[in-house]
Amino acid sequence: MKTAQDIILAPVITEKSMSEISDKKYTFKVARDANKIEIADAVEKLFKVDVAKVNTINVRGQERRMGRYSGYTSAWKKAIVTLKPDSKPIEFFDGLI
Repeated sequence: MKTAQDIILAPVITEKSMSEISDKKYTFKVARDANKIEIADAVEKLFKVDVAKVNTINVRGQERRMGRYSGYTSAWKKAIVTLKPDSKPIEFFDGLI
């Protein structure tokens, strides 16, 4: 069985994800084999909030070149977690804004 720390890997800190915090939408990098139910349970357990819905996106690896050599970056999975309107915000992101 996977723990919550195995499912939620890291927050995604971009300009767009920071602007969505006002709508109670938080973006995380998650395990590629995690489903929406597991992601919602992990966020509720780690941050003690109420999750309304979860949207997931599989991000493809991009081609990168170093001189004549080329390769791909790692593919990963992104989850956008929307909290219920009466839920408190996640404190971890308050210091980043």
